[in-house]
Amino acid sequence: MLYTLRQIVQEVSAAANLDEALSVIVTRVKEALNVDVCSVYLTSDEDGDYVLMATDGLNPESVGQARLAIGEGIVGLVGERQEPVNLETASGHPRFRYFPEMGEEPYEAFLGVPVIHFRRVMGVLVVQQTNDRLFDKDEVAFMVTVAAQLAGVIAEVSSGTAMNRLLEERAQTNTFIRGRRGAPGVTIGTAALATVASDLMAVPDREAGDVAEEEKSFRNAVSETRDELRRNRERMEAALPPDAQAVFDAYLMLLDEGSLINDTIGRIQQGQWAPAALRDTIGEQSAVFEQMNDRYLRARAEDIRGIGRRLLSRLQQENQSARDYPERCILVGEEVSVARIAEVPVERLAGIVCLKGSVYSHTAVLARALGIPAVMGVGSLPLEHLDGARIVVDGYQGRVFIRPSATIVEEFERLVERDERLAEQLSEFRDLPAETPDGVRMHLYANTGFFSDIKPALNSGAEGIGLYRTEFTFMVRESFPGEDEQAQIYRRVLETVAPRPVTMRTLDIGGDKPLTYFPIEEDNPFLGWRGIRVTLDHPEIFLTQLRAMLRAARGLDNMRILLPMVSAVSEVDEALALIDRAWQELRESGEAPARKPPLGVMIEVPSAIYIIPALARRVDFIAVGTNDLTQYLLAVDRNNPRVADLYDPLHPSVIHAVRQVVQGVQTHGLPVSVCGEMAGTPGGALLLLGMGADTLSSAAPAIPRVKWVIRKFTRARAAELLDEVLRLEGPGEVHALLDMALREAGLGELLAEEV
Repeated sequence: MLYTLRQIVQEVSAAANLDEALSVIVTRVKEALNVDVCSVYLTSDEDGDYVLMATDGLNPESVGQARLAIGEGIVGLVGERQEPVNLETASGHPRFRYFPEMGEEPYEAFLGVPVIHFRRVMGVLVVQQTNDRLFDKDEVAFMVTVAAQLAGVIAEVSSGTAMNRLLEERAQTNTFIRGRRGAPGVTIGTAALATVASDLMAVPDREAGDVAEEEKSFRNAVSETRDELRRNRERMEAALPPDAQAVFDAYLMLLDEGSLINDTIGRIQQGQWAPAALRDTIGEQSAVFEQMNDRYLRARAEDIRGIGRRLLSRLQQENQSARDYPERCILVGEEVSVARIAEVPVERLAGIVCLKGSVYSHTAVLARALGIPAVMGVGSLPLEHLDGARIVVDGYQGRVFIRPSATIVEEFERLVERDERLAEQLSEFRDLPAETPDGVRMHLYANTGFFSDIKPALNSGAEGIGLYRTEFTFMVRESFPGEDEQAQIYRRVLETVAPRPVTMRTLDIGGDKPLTYFPIEEDNPFLGWRGIRVTLDHPEIFLTQLRAMLRAARGLDNMRILLPMVSAVSEVDEALALIDRAWQELRESGEAPARKPPLGVMIEVPSAIYIIPALARRVDFIAVGTNDLTQYLLAVDRNNPRVADLYDPLHPSVIHAVRQVVQGVQTHGLPVSVCGEMAGTPGGALLLLGMGADTLSSAAPAIPRVKWVIRKFTRARAAELLDEVLRLEGPGEVHALLDMALREAGLGELLAEEV
């Protein structure tokens, strides 16, 4: 059964469209259970009815015609209960509904299981048999497992089918793809793929400019790859046993003049450019092997894909050139890395669309810092067809419109104008202090990671940089930057912001911030080797950065150092020792600043909340990082779309935890700052004002909004709201109360994105 299940999932995943996927399901399940009928009913998006979409055993003419309303029939009962219904005699059940046109009168034994994806009943999988009998527990377990495994696959194939239909029509439409809100705002632009090197499936469709030149490039790639494999085989011949050497022989055989080469050249001669011709050939041939029953032959599919990646890499090297991004570029990709974002000229980057990720992934955080709309977690899309398409990104509602109609474009142009009017209104607060009507002054700083972000951040009204993410300097390079290079970058930042303060966070990699040249492979990266753990384990990296920071600060006196992901006092002690060592080394060479910069720690790990007294004795300030703190308190991976809806910085437990930190730090006479999404939303800023936080640090575009809130509310009123919130039990209640308070204060425009 496990083998059969794996085969079904593989075949459904490889299906070209939803109809083909459903046909595979009913045929394979019917064979596996040796029953008379297998059918799939899917929930209609329009009215919620259950529609017969595929069957093997019933009248095929009823497909797409037979419908049951919500709660109607035994199929409706399965969806209603959201659990299996196993009946020996279906016709005797009070919910039985007879459809003479379906031809199901001979079938009495009935087993139906719901197909559920993210709590949504997508349909019902049914098997039926003529004789009266109950399906046994193993058969029920198999059906439940099939339904659970296939729910996500059906969802992906379904969205892909809708997308392909949309693209095939080549007509302007009002159809949109649903994702998750990443960064607020709306934009209209042209899609550009954020492709990963040697990712065959990310190769876009493109016509061959010069067929002869494309064929020549491909043949060169084949020849160079063949030569490379031969050299590798000869070099390793003495060290490898004969069966391992055979792997090289298998690869070389694939590169001989056979179907792989000939089919690719045939596609080129029909007008495809070489990478897309290779993509389609590899996809077609690997799929053939994946369908085979023999395990050895199935494994050959990976050999074919491996050769495909090698050939594509060669083709890309041959065609390397500076990429010309569209005027209003919307980066689209499975994951859009910091390095890809940095490649696009700032004035051209208009939006981001990610197949994966959530509102709190670092791609979304960076989009908010840049002030560009982003939609995350849109699921499966045929990326190869999107390059160059006109799209609308609605970061407020988490929607992406592909080739939008004139009506849609007109509506979103109106929204763009509305946002521009609000931005103009907010600009009036730029030079005003963030001071409450009762005279309480809050300090508002900006989060950034690129030098190009600094002037826009200061122009937004920021009083300094509250979080400079030094890891971005590392993420956009192909190797670790040296001490001199880092010192120049940090110095330039400090000089630009001076005399205003800059809080520089030491290298914070791991989790969703990888370095391509320093890979960290872990089963659970967010609970693994990241932040301060990495740098303490690699003092050679940490000391280089610390020396660069200290050299950059010499004579400016506006830098503060912040340690990320601290979970134990010992980590701070080790970091202090390394900072002292770096400072002493620079003193000996005459490059040290007059005094060590103030040192702070980030409270992001729940354990740090309970060691505030010990931390306060060792550092000069405390910063609360609400994004990771929320993630760890709620046990929610913020990049996982399956649980993204559970992630909320205004969850009561997060509010209680942040309040405990603020009170604990102030007891020891240290300043406390709060950064992250909580500090950048009107409601979150209002609560932090009530808690008594000294400084808020957020994405630059959020600063005018937060300033408007602070200038409208007294701290006393904010404290009253905080007391009310602390008595609430769920994040929904918290949002409702804060939204009402903001509207009553005349700040309803700040909630426009929620409409």
